[in-house]
Amino acid sequence: MTPQHTNADAGPGRAPNPLLGDLITTYNDLNSTVIDELDEEPSALEFMRYVARNTPFVVRGCVPDWEAFRLWDKEFLVDTMRGRKVNVAVTPRGNADAPTQMEDGSLVFAKPHEEDQDFEEFLNYVINQEKNPSSQGSEIRYAQTQNNNLHDEYSPLLPHLPTTIPFARIALGRAPDALNLWIGNSRSVTAMHRDGYENLYVQIRGRKHFVLMPALCAPAVRELRLDPATYRREEGTGKLVLERDVVEGGDEDARVPFPTWDPDGVAVGGREGIEGRGTVEGNVFAEFVQPMRVTLEPGDMLYLPAIWYHKVSQSCSEDDEGFVLAVNYWYDMDYSGPLYPLTNLVRTMSSALQGPK
Repeated sequence: MTPQHTNADAGPGRAPNPLLGDLITTYNDLNSTVIDELDEEPSALEFMRYVARNTPFVVRGCVPDWEAFRLWDKEFLVDTMRGRKVNVAVTPRGNADAPTQMEDGSLVFAKPHEEDQDFEEFLNYVINQEKNPSSQGSEIRYAQTQNNNLHDEYSPLLPHLPTTIPFARIALGRAPDALNLWIGNSRSVTAMHRDGYENLYVQIRGRKHFVLMPALCAPAVRELRLDPATYRREEGTGKLVLERDVVEGGDEDARVPFPTWDPDGVAVGGREGIEGRGTVEGNVFAEFVQPMRVTLEPGDMLYLPAIWYHKVSQSCSEDDEGFVLAVNYWYDMDYSGPLYPLTNLVRTMSSALQGPK
């Protein structure tokens, strides 16, 4: 049943805007909520059609011949990375780069504490925490640097991967801007966000669970401009404490625009959900959204189109050795054409309806 429009989407003194709800409903009518599943990699032409439609797909079991898929178990990774330090994001609840509620009730954009750790020590911690949750304290560690890290801190592993995806290189006419590696366990969650990249995401070990929404769903994600804050270790105790970043002169540009709605019904930033869906007060657009959900098994590849909103959680099985590992290829999106300007207009209109924050 199509949701009925209400005036609740209007802030004080603002006219309701049912057209944004109509926009999401029309998209739902014209597009499937079930992701396309392919049994082999697409040709460059087929891939370009998906890019043109800004529509995701998943290729099942497409990388069995990759050396990374065959070799990257715990023993091999430790031997290959022995003696190397890697950047690790540390948080108390697996909430790196996420809207989080401070003790005073205000909502901030929480960045993780970052520290360099010996790779073997880091991987052992992740595995022990997954297999024995009570044995490793409460802090969550996640390797999540998004700086082309396979060409830097994880460079010993690069020879086991293709440096580009052939059908994407041909279709897009360029090499990837970044090739990243991600390692964690089931306690790390990536909050809903979007990126300006054509993203090819390959699962090597464990499982990733994606919740996907097109950029036209901007009215529902309740993007707010949040003050930045960072977890820091308290001297003496080592306890992680969330502290607001010092911003000279209260620079408005320092605030981080970020979604505050969780489509899985989890209260975002410590706030209570409404009608079983994690959100903030007054989000009537949430009822129009039909999120697409997909789980990546080892060997699967996901095409995540540019500027799609996505939330990512992960899980392990007994065969995964207690850790989740994936790599992704980021190709910069083409900002020409109507897609980016039109979706940015929807985003701007959505922010205007919410009023100053």
